[in-house]
Amino acid sequence: MREIPDFPRPGIVFKDITPLLLAPDALRSAVTGLAEIAGPLEPDIVVAAEARGFILGASLALALGVGFVPARKPGKLPHEVVRAEYALEYGLDAVEVHADAFAGGTRVLLHDDLLATGGTARAVCQLAEHLGAEVVGCAFLIELRFLEGRRQLAPYPIRSLIEY
Repeated sequence: MREIPDFPRPGIVFKDITPLLLAPDALRSAVTGLAEIAGPLEPDIVVAAEARGFILGASLALALGVGFVPARKPGKLPHEVVRAEYALEYGLDAVEVHADAFAGGTRVLLHDDLLATGGTARAVCQLAEHLGAEVVGCAFLIELRFLEGRRQLAPYPIRSLIEY
């Protein structure tokens, strides 16, 4: 990982996962590690937030032998969608999933590359539950503990490979 100061705005220290993605052994280790910590939650589907969540989320779904649902920015999905708005540590945003993404009772694992304040993850979990799914937990590559994102995600089980 590398840190990029003042991105996307002054005062934010961005955790860049690009170096990990460039190293095949590190990438494999990250996906394997996520699968090991998330597997016991026994999900049916991995749902991941745009855009960096997609990178490891689809690979995590393959490693777990389950399906994958993309949670996208507004206007990016071609079918009927449901939407949730949420606050980021540096602004407001929204996320959408297809209205038919989850059958009732589907066991969902939320994945994103980073847990910061928890707003994005909470919004995706709420969308899944609104559509009748059961959120069995959340798995993150990186967790910024000092931002207390876990509070937004209570009572879901949270798993993280790297903590700052």
